[in-house]
This record gives sequence, C-alpha cells and structure tokens, in this order.
Amino acid sequence: MMRTHDAVWLWGSLPLCLSFPGCTIDSSPLVGSPAASYGTLMIGTSIGPLSSSASSVRLSGYCGSPWRAIGYHAVVWVLAGIPLLLFRWKPSWGVRLRSRPCSLAHAETLVIETRDKEDSSWQLFTVQVQTEAVVEGSLELPLQAEDGRSKMALGAVPETPWKDTARLHRREEAGRLPLAFLSPQKQVVRYYLFQGRRYVWIETQQAFLQVSLLGHGHTCDDIHSSRSGLSLPDQTMRKTIFGPNVISIPVKSYPQLLVDEVLNPYYGFQAFSIGLWLADHYYWYALCIFLISAISICLSMLKTRKQSQTLKDMVKLSVRVRVCRPGEGEEWVDSSKLVPGDCLVLPPEGGLMPCDAALVAGECMVNESCLTGESVPVLKTALPEGPRPYCPESHRRHTLFCGTLVLQARAYGGPHVLAVVTQTGFCTAKGGLVSSILHPRPINFKFYKHSMKFVAALSVLALLGTIYSIFILHHNRVPVNEIVIRALDLVTVVVPPALPAAMTVCTLYAQSRLQAQGIFCIHPLRINLGGKLRLVCFDKTGTLTENGLDVMGVVPLKGQAFLPLVPEPRCLPMGPLLRALATCHALSWLQDTPVGDPMDLKMVESTGWVLEEEPAADAALGTPVLAVMRPPPWEPQTQGTEPHVPLGVLGRFPFSSSLQRMGVVVAWPGAAQPEAYIKGSPELVASLCSPDTVPADFSKTLQSYTAAGYRVVALACKPLSIAPSMEAVQQLSRDTAEQDLSFLGLLVMRNLLKPQTTRVIQALRRTCIRTVMVTGDNLQTAVTVARGCGMVAPRERLVIIHATYPEQGRPASLEFLPTECPTAVNGAKDPDKAASYTMEPDPQSSHLALSGSTFGVLMKHFPKLLPKVLVQATVFARMAPEQKTELVCELQRLQYCVGMCGDGANDCGALKAADVGISLSQAEASVVSPFTSSMPSIECVPMVIREGRCSLDTSFSMFKYMALYSLTQFVSVLILYTINTNLGDLQFLAIDLVITTTVAVLMSRTQPALALGRARPPGALLSVPVLSTLLLQMALVAGVQLGGYFLVVAQPWFVPLNKTVPAPDNLPNYENTVVFSLSSFQYLILAAAVSKGAPFRQPLYTNVPFLVALVLLGSVLVGLILVPGLLQGPLGLRNIADTCFKLLLLGLAACNFVGAFMLEVGCRPRLGGKEGQRDLGLRLGPSCPSTPHSLCRVCWTSVFQPACSSSGPNGPPRSASSSWNRSSLSSPGRRCPLLVL
Repeated sequence: MMRTHDAVWLWGSLPLCLSFPGCTIDSSPLVGSPAASYGTLMIGTSIGPLSSSASSVRLSGYCGSPWRAIGYHAVVWVLAGIPLLLFRWKPSWGVRLRSRPCSLAHAETLVIETRDKEDSSWQLFTVQVQTEAVVEGSLELPLQAEDGRSKMALGAVPETPWKDTARLHRREEAGRLPLAFLSPQKQVVRYYLFQGRRYVWIETQQAFLQVSLLGHGHTCDDIHSSRSGLSLPDQTMRKTIFGPNVISIPVKSYPQLLVDEVLNPYYGFQAFSIGLWLADHYYWYALCIFLISAISICLSMLKTRKQSQTLKDMVKLSVRVRVCRPGEGEEWVDSSKLVPGDCLVLPPEGGLMPCDAALVAGECMVNESCLTGESVPVLKTALPEGPRPYCPESHRRHTLFCGTLVLQARAYGGPHVLAVVTQTGFCTAKGGLVSSILHPRPINFKFYKHSMKFVAALSVLALLGTIYSIFILHHNRVPVNEIVIRALDLVTVVVPPALPAAMTVCTLYAQSRLQAQGIFCIHPLRINLGGKLRLVCFDKTGTLTENGLDVMGVVPLKGQAFLPLVPEPRCLPMGPLLRALATCHALSWLQDTPVGDPMDLKMVESTGWVLEEEPAADAALGTPVLAVMRPPPWEPQTQGTEPHVPLGVLGRFPFSSSLQRMGVVVAWPGAAQPEAYIKGSPELVASLCSPDTVPADFSKTLQSYTAAGYRVVALACKPLSIAPSMEAVQQLSRDTAEQDLSFLGLLVMRNLLKPQTTRVIQALRRTCIRTVMVTGDNLQTAVTVARGCGMVAPRERLVIIHATYPEQGRPASLEFLPTECPTAVNGAKDPDKAASYTMEPDPQSSHLALSGSTFGVLMKHFPKLLPKVLVQATVFARMAPEQKTELVCELQRLQYCVGMCGDGANDCGALKAADVGISLSQAEASVVSPFTSSMPSIECVPMVIREGRCSLDTSFSMFKYMALYSLTQFVSVLILYTINTNLGDLQFLAIDLVITTTVAVLMSRTQPALALGRARPPGALLSVPVLSTLLLQMALVAGVQLGGYFLVVAQPWFVPLNKTVPAPDNLPNYENTVVFSLSSFQYLILAAAVSKGAPFRQPLYTNVPFLVALVLLGSVLVGLILVPGLLQGPLGLRNIADTCFKLLLLGLAACNFVGAFMLEVGCRPRLGGKEGQRDLGLRLGPSCPSTPHSLCRVCWTSVFQPACSSSGPNGPPRSASSSWNRSSLSSPGRRCPLLVL
C-alpha cells in the first residue's frame, strides 16, 4: 500500500510539467530526496487546445520480481491461459501481479492512470520504460557566446538536469542492462512513450518530463542564437532525447486485427454463447450467429485497417529539407531527422512544414486551414529579438506550424529565409491534433454511464433467473449437465450482446444525414451531446456577420477635435493619416493576387494605393524594404499639400489577438527618420497615445459609431529616432515603437449581419437555448450586433459590467453601467427628465455584457461572483483566444452542455473544449472541432441540435427496445423452463434475426423533427420516466404471455406436453406455440411503441422502410396463427384447430398493442414530471422566457433601478452606475446584488 506522503501533486500544463509560459509553478516537491518519487506520482494537468485531454495523471512504477513472476506463470498454467485473456483486457492487473511496486527511478513498467476533469473515473494504461545509449560527453552544452547570451540550442535545459536525463545509478542498473550499455564510455537515456509523446527521466528532479517542455523558458534571443544550426554530434544527441520527427500512426496487420477482434469482450461473449448453443444442440442458430460474427469481424477489420491507413496517409510527411551546420554550410537531410535546435533554410516556393519552427529571418505567406480552418493565408514575420520568453501561442505570427503549407518565402536583409525548429513529432501542433483524434477526450455523458450500469443490472437479473432455472430444472429432475447448459443459456438471453452495435447504428444514421447537408463529423459520439445543448457561443466576425467589411469612411482630427466623417479615404490630403491607411497592413502578392486580412484589403482599396513587393533595394527609396506602397497615378494633387510619394515598409509588428493591434515602420524619399504607424482597437490605441493628442470627445464619438453597429479601428503614429533602414528596424523593440503615440483618427467600417443570423438566433431563443456572443471586437459594437440579431430583444435590459484591477492600495472593483434607460411614458430617454416615469424593470429580461479585461478580473478577484455573472451574461467582447477557452470551461462547470460555433481562426481552443464545437470551413473535415460545416452561416447549428436530439431520442428508444427484447425473451424462456421445454432452434432464429434485427436496423432511420422545440431528450437512462416505463412494459409483457399460457391450458382440447422428454425433443406443443406467437407480436409492438415521433423525430409513418417491415412481419405472424401453412413444421409449432382461440390470441396481442402505446404516450409524461428542469432558471438565464427570474427584485432595486433613476426621494441625483469592490462585498451592510442568488 502507498503511504500518503509518497503521493506528490504538481499542478502544471501537461503531464509532469515543471513550467509553462505565463505561470510559475513550484517544482520543489519533485526535487527532494529519491524517496519522494517512490511508488505513485500524481500530477494535475490543465486542458489546452493542443494538449492532452487528461486533467489528472497518476503514475506508478513497477519492476521485475522473480517470485511474483513465478506465481504469475503458475496462475496462468493452472487456469489454462484464461488469465491471459483477462490481462489483455486489463493490462494493469497483469503488471501488478508479476511485478512489485518500486520508485520511478528504477521502474521498468509504468501504470498510468488518467482522469478527465469532468469525469470521476480513472482510465488505466501500461507502458514500458525504454532505454537508449548515448555517447559519453555528448550531453555537454555549448559555451557562452561572446555577447553573453546563451548559445545553447533550443531544446536544452540547464546543464545539470540535462545531463541527469542520461545518468543512471550504474550499480543498480548493472544487473539489467545489456553488456553494450555497461561500458564506461556509455550513458543511457530512460524514457517512455505515451499517446505518441516522449517523456524522459530527469534524475535530480526524480520525475519524467515531456520532451516538449525542455524548450520552455527560452527567450527569443536564445532562438536567434541558434541560427547557425546544430553540429552533427549535437544533432545526434538531441535525436536520442527527442526521438525521430515522425507522427507515426500504427497500422496493424490483418492477423493482429483478427486477434484483437476475436479477443474483444463482445466476441468473447459470442464465442462462449456459440459453444453453449452447440452443447445444447442448437446447431442452426449457432451456425448463423457464427457466420454473422465472422462477417462482422471481417468488415470491422477492413474498416479499421482502412481508417488507420487513411489517417496514416493524411499525416505522413517525409520531405527533404535544407539545414544549417556551423562551419560546414548547409546540408540536405530527411525531415524525420530534424530535432529542436536545427535551423531550416526555406525555399522561395515554400512547401509543407514538417515541424514547428520559429521564423528568424524573412517572411512567409502560410495557409493554416488544415489546423485552424481559416482559409485566408497568414503572413508570418521574423521573430523579434529580445529577452522575452518564446511561446508558440503568443508568437503565432512568428511561428510556422507543422502540417501548414508555406505558399511563398521571401528573404529580407539576408540570402535565405531561416526558421529554427522548436517542436517535432507528436509535440507539434499537428501532432497534438492527431493525438486528440487517436485518443479523444472521454465524453462525460450520463447516458453512456447509465447504459453500462443498466447492463450490469441485467446481469444481476440474469443471475437471479439462473438461480430460478436451476431450482426449477432440478425440481423437474433434469440431468445436471443439462441444468448447467440451460442456466448458462439464460445469461445469453438476458444480456443482449448486440446492444453496442445497435446503439452505434443510431449515430451512424445521424452522421450520414449531417454529411448529406454539408456538416462533417469526426467524433460521432458527440452527435448525441448536440441533443443536450443548453447554450451556444458564437464568434461574431465571419460567423454572425459577413466576412467582408465595407469602409464607411475615416474620421480625421484637426487639433484635438474630430472632423466630420470623410466617406472617401482617397480624398484625404497626404499626411500621417493617409500614410497609415496605405501602409498599416500585412498584405502580400500571391500569384498576382493580393492576399491577407479582408479588412486590410478593403482599407487599402479605399485609399487607391498600390502594393508592390521588391526583394532588392527600391530605386526611389535607396534602401531594402519589405514592400512599397505607390500612390494612385490618377489622383489630382492639391496645392499646398505634401506630394504623393512612394512609401516603403521597413518592418512589421504583426497583429496579435492578445495585443489587439498591429504596426509598421515606414520611410519615404526625403524623410530623415522613419515613422511607426499603429492600427488596432480604439481603446487600446488611445491608451498608448499621449493624452494631449486624444480628443476630449473620443469616448462619445467612438460610442456613437459602435452603438450603430460599425466596426471602428483607431490609427496612431510616432516619429522614430533611428536610421531609415531594415537593419535599424530589426533592432527596434515593439514596446519602444508603440509608446507615446500621436492619435490620428478612426477608420469606420460596416460589418453586416448574415441574412440567416437573426432567424437562427431567434429560433434558438424560442427553444430555450441560450445564445452568447464571444468576440474580440469592441464591446459597444458587440452589444449593437447582439441587439440587431436578436440575442438581446429590443425591450430587454442590457447592463455592462466594467471591472478595474487593484492599484495603489485600492481593491478590485466592479461597475454596472446600463446601456440605456427605460423609455418614459412621454418618450423621453434623458434620465433627468424621466424621474417620475420610470418603468418597472423586469429582472427576467436582463442581460449582462462584459469585456475580456473584466472577465479576467472576475476570474482572479471575484471567483464567487463569476458564476452569477455567467448565467446572465450574453455578450463577451475583446476576448483573447485563451479567454474564449476559459469561458467555455467555466460554463461547463455550471453544468451547461456548451456548443461553440466559429470560423476556427482565433477560437480553436474554444471549439475543442466545447461539448459540441462547429467550425465554419470549406474543408470536408477538420481536426479543429468535432463538427465542420461547409455552409458559411450558423444555419448548421439548429441542424446539429435537431440531429442530436433525434439521435439521442433514438438511442434511448433503441436501448429500451433491446432491453425489452431481452427481457421479453427472458420471460418466455422462464415460462417454458418451468414446464421443462424451451423455444426451438429456428424459433430463436426467427426472433433474433428476422424480427429483432430487421426492426432494430430500420427503426433508427426516422428523420429528425422539422422544427426545434423547447423540450430536450432526457440525458439520464436511470431516471424515473425511463425505468418506470420499462418496468410497466415488462409487467405487461409478462402478463400477456402468462395470460396466453393459462388460456391455452384451460382449453378443453389442450394436451399437456410430455415433461419426461427434454427440449427440444418435446416440440411441438401447445404451450410453446402460444408463448412463441404472443412474444413474436410483442417484439413488433415494442418496436412501434418506443418509436413514437414527436417531439424529437418525425412521425413513425414517415419512416417508410420501418413501417413496411412492421406491416409485413405483422401480416406473417397473423397468417402464422390463422393459417400456419408451410412454416408450421420448420418452426416447431403445433396446429390449433380452434378458430375462436386463434382470434382470442390476436385479441390479446391487440390489447398488448394498446397497452404498450398507452404506457409510452400517456404514462411517461405523468411519471417523468418536468425532467431536467431543476436549476434551469439559474442556468438558462434570460434566453428562455419561461424560466424563473434569475435576478431578484432586490438586485434590481439596489443596482439597476438606481442606475436609471435621476434622484432619490430625499437626496441628490444618483449616479448612472453602481460600483462594487472586494471590500464592499465583505461588508455586512453592502453586498453585491448578484450574490443574492
């Protein structure tokens, strides 16, 4: 047993993470004595868009034990190898039986237990610790550079832990290592592979560390110092540590697949059943099941092999690349030999990137659609030098990701475009996405958990039935061997082995229907989650609104005042504002076509200036430039203005979602010094400007445009005291260029809603599905779009929450700002004129809006208030990509089933974190999210929800039907066992193959309902309505069969069977004929009863194949009773001559039909009550008009009402807002009203 103090918890970003950019983690618990790593090491992890899905990992070490190994083999031999099958299903049991626990430092085998943050169950994996020899001395690090910066290549860690990666306790390892590893000139690296990623042992910290983390903490200067590349010995050493640069997808051979399929628990149960049936002389049935299983195994093998091969072909990437070698020039190598620290020379024509790399020289135009779904090419610029830590996410605009296509590479200031490798293999962005496909995050869905519990309950029922059958068969003096066979046969009846396949059919039909509508799904199990969505987050630009933008005009300055809007920017006089509009972009030419951000394209188009890219020095400028913007030749020159001259772009600061801005450095002929031009969000740009250059009415003017729904971008400039050359600009830091700016003006653009947006949003709100906007745009613009599309209705209140961080001894505070006051009776909206006419606000129709900054303050300083805000918030603006992911996770913690719809550009993490992520992309399938829609609008969201509800409801119906089918047959067998008979061989075939299989396959074809409703399918299988109808249906089935049995026994012509003759030799007989006939009707009746359409599916009669099958099979059964004909003999049925009794049997079946439908349609709503409605008032918030008030009257009276009223009864005028801080939250007499909830 493990001692409590032997478990170490370490919270990080990935398994065994010691540090991560942006957070500091105390790793001291791992750096202690070796005893600290004995036994189990527990690691907490967080989920990132490209990281492992596990949130907690528990690691246990085991090493060989001779005595345990002897006991292990003895158990295997004694039990005839059966434990080997069990250990194949549960490998950790075999490891713990044959090995003893030990410290991680000496472990040969590891048991890895992972748990998702939303799941309480642990998943177990076993891996082998591997070793690889390293030449002594090859782990030495390079010396310091002359300028004092580390020349250590990327991928290394400080010297001591790096050397400790390969150092082992030689005396302890000597008994286990091969002779080749015992040489004094050899060292050994210990590592293991888990889900494709490699983890190496760090001796001083007594922990395994993922190799992707070895480069964390390196600065941009460190990466630039690796431009000379790696020497061959260094490259060889790093390959030993990092492994080959391949994303290997295992493709098993057909013999291996056959073994895997045959040893699957499902087919193991089938093999057991077939053997049992053969022993019971059910040859035909056993043969048919064997053939069906064999065909199923073959089809499964072919499908698995094809999928693995297809995925392998998709991710396979092996190209020849050129790398730098210090002192040796350049060398061509295979991409599989690349390691972190290698310096790539990118060809001008570009190509596929085989790894993640930081661009250190030149520029690249890259297509990242395979990773992000964004179809617009992205311009990547060289990583700026400096002491800042390098982070692939924050330096996306300088990082080339594996699998992306470099469309073109252009060198500036040097002969080549260079990129330093940062990650390889499964540690790359593409490797992480492939790993998420191979090892998806477990789905925390009650339905799947309850289905396993229900099967376990059926197993218990089978045990009880077995006990009863043993007793009754023993009472009937059946031989012991026959009793054993019959008792075990009952287990195969109660536990339906075809249940997993039947459940899969439901999602496959839904998946095919979605694909026919242009919606592709790579995780079919997520379809059912779509039926439980209660909240959907939408990106704004490109999702709710059109991708393209139209320039409305420019608002220039004169002194410190705004001038009227200029509709045509090309009419502006030559000056800083026009130069900013013409140059502050990242456009580029690609095959005679300008490419880049749509907003930049529209902005440059409005100026009329022309982009030219010249790799050499421009004749007019006399210095190398990135690009040249030339004025339109047809524009007339106004007297007294500056002449229109070409503008050369010397450097770019790429757009960053977290910084919310971009910039360029520009020079032109005759200019003594260059100027920096900045473009970005108005609030942020204004904060970077000198206060005396920002107009006094800046906020008022900005709000006037954003309130009208326009997208507003601010521009600013700054003269730079540097030489007008690219070399000088490369030494310029971004922070220096972006401080003390001069405000220039505003660019106003129109971003229209897509035609389908309003209709879809209103439809979702009518069905009580919350709609939330999550955008990086301005808050006022987002609020206006939210009102325009119907997220916030015209008469609904919207209050903006503004938060400030603590500063100068003041605590963090919140301010509630109503966007508008209630309309007065006389129509006035001025608060000073509406004091006595204030409308009573309705807390039910309230919405909150907040920015990313406020969201950060709430998470850090008001964690208890955050859930109360989230249930009312509808608009989240200025949200960084990582904040979108955090928002989705926080909503999931409130028990929401969250959907996310975006274009994949800045919301990859949110799309992957959401329960149902839908990416709007032209690609057929994307690894960005479970769903990819080729339609460019949010119309796909209701489609996914309708298909999800249909699939989930069908899954419930299928589960109920398969359970009732097994229980019906269970009742039949028990009745016949009681009188020492059974169903015949062909009777079993007719029930299982002809009736049940036919209806089970066809009943899932019912289409989803044409419109969404407010009701949702139940998510829990073990609920009152489901279990109650199951029990009542079971009672009805048993009553009808017993009623038929007693009716036939009471007939004067009845002849009892000969109980001294065992089944099936005592067939045909009256008892068997009646029970078989009635139970056959019951299989059809139950299939029809559980297939009711509304409200999630279309009516049963719309499923024509299913309806035809029911009619045909029902007609055959009716004919089998009235006119047995040719089927009577093969099925082992006895002819009943009494016509009245035949009609009585049909009447009994008709009563069963009516009763089954009454139970499903009438009793279930009464028994179920308002399933799923608890806490919906808190969780659904303002989106559902039928939910309870989410903000009580006290809240509105103390916060929102004062904000809209001009004065109190006896006091001065009230402020238009209410403020709350941390100290006021804890004050006895002052609480934030949101905390009243």
